Amino acid sequence: MKIGVSTACYYPLETELALEEVGKGGIKTTEIFFNAESELKPTFVDILKGIQNEYGIEIASVHPTMSLAESFMIFSAYARRFYEAITQFERYSEIAAELGAKYIIMHGGKPNGILNDEEYCERYMTLKNACLKNGVTVLQENVANFRSGDCEFLESMRNILGDDAEFCFDIKQSVRRGYLPLDMLERFYDNIKHCHISDHSLSSDCLLPFDGNFNFDDFFAFLKAKNYNGACVIEVYNNAYKNYSEIIESYKKITI
Repeated sequence: MKIGVSTACYYPLETELALEEVGKGGIKTTEIFFNAESELKPTFVDILKGIQNEYGIEIASVHPTMSLAESFMIFSAYARRFYEAITQFERYSEIAAELGAKYIIMHGGKPNGILNDEEYCERYMTLKNACLKNGVTVLQENVANFRSGDCEFLESMRNILGDDAEFCFDIKQSVRRGYLPLDMLERFYDNIKHCHISDHSLSSDCLLPFDGNFNFDDFFAFLKAKNYNGACVIEVYNNAYKNYSEIIESYKKITI
């Protein structure tokens, strides 16, 4: 198991500068959250690779900038947009492969989407197979206001696809949907390949680890007992801290 920090924590700092902050903090594992289409250009990827090599950072996963549009692009009735989305995801898989990342994180479709669960899974597998050509797997993240925020939908995905349904588990998103994170982790563990971690309290659902009430001892004990070998990356919003140093301090408190 590896512990890291997502570049998303530093948003709206530019992606390359966020990656540099990760490196300067001595963090060796990250997820890169892309924030603009221009960041998919080869020259920009070379900048990221340079920073990665300078600091010896392992990039576990990448997060597309099109997340908010995935329902519109991928899971609608308009097939032409879906084919364009496949091309975009293929590009992300090329970049992920260059950076050594194993996963692309997907938010997916909104609850009001017109596709049924079988059609949704068919679209997911089409994207996944396109990216697997570059050795990169698409993971469905549980996101509170998307279909994937619902445990019954994730269960349906697993029933339809079996082991091909692969998930990114996000603590804060489970809290936002009203689920206990440990219960959700245990329910879907066999399909979980990557984790976004954060803390929470009665006053906030997104805090840096150890700033809230979540039982990280039980969380990591469960993962270790299962021999989890994926990454757990801190992913919070910038209102969860005042200074970048707080991110590093939180990261250093995690012992596994």
